[in-house]
Amino acid sequence: MIKIIKKIMKYQCLTQDYPQKAIDSSLFIGKPEIDSDKCTKCGECAKRCPSFAIVKEIKANAFAINYDECVFCSLCEDICPVKAIKMTDKYELAEKDRNLLRGNSIIVDERNTPDKSYELICDEVKHKINKLFGRSLKIREIDSGSCNGCDYEINALNNPFNDIERLGISFVASPRHADMLLVTGTATRNMELALIKTYNATPEPKLVVAVGACACGGGIFKDSYATKNGIGNVLPVDVFIPGCPPRPVSILYGILKALD
Repeated sequence: MIKIIKKIMKYQCLTQDYPQKAIDSSLFIGKPEIDSDKCTKCGECAKRCPSFAIVKEIKANAFAINYDECVFCSLCEDICPVKAIKMTDKYELAEKDRNLLRGNSIIVDERNTPDKSYELICDEVKHKINKLFGRSLKIREIDSGSCNGCDYEINALNNPFNDIERLGISFVASPRHADMLLVTGTATRNMELALIKTYNATPEPKLVVAVGACACGGGIFKDSYATKNGIGNVLPVDVFIPGCPPRPVSILYGILKALD
């Protein structure tokens, strides 16, 4: 016991203060952006994109990125001959409307850090959850046919650094105890029925969050005979979180967005 106490006193608290404080994203690989002034419209990026997320918009006569399908591989940045594309460190990308993640319609959320204490932010989130569900928010995570990349990031929400339970949010084993379904994968044919049954077993009111490029629009498995091109074609989705995979903090941002 003495050794444990000494160890606790030796190391400082590791838990981040997000969402009250922005975390250091300087080493993050966030969404790619196209500089229209540099772009020569050669189309090389669109040809080489593994998920066909880069499209040419006829009206604007310019290339744009569908972030709901982008796998954030950074290949477009590497192969652009004029360096018109660069990977940013922007990670708060979740949207309630999938159309806001497509092409030039994306709305960049220049969120200002609220002038509130960390404790007050946590209390407000807990109050919102209690008002909606009458208790803490319970999440059931579902793999509908993923590579497990997004699932690893979801698991990280429970580690000491992210500690999602500080906000009154926890994971449960049964959908009958859940308020939110956190779904990964592209909704394969073999998982479609299980996904629908899980949704039906979740009591109202309930929220559905699509996590990752596969869940949003199919990802690199888009238009395969074995997939449904995202869970939005199977279930009603409240929030789409792009990324391949999205970071834990990006997933947390999406969860909080689902709660407004």
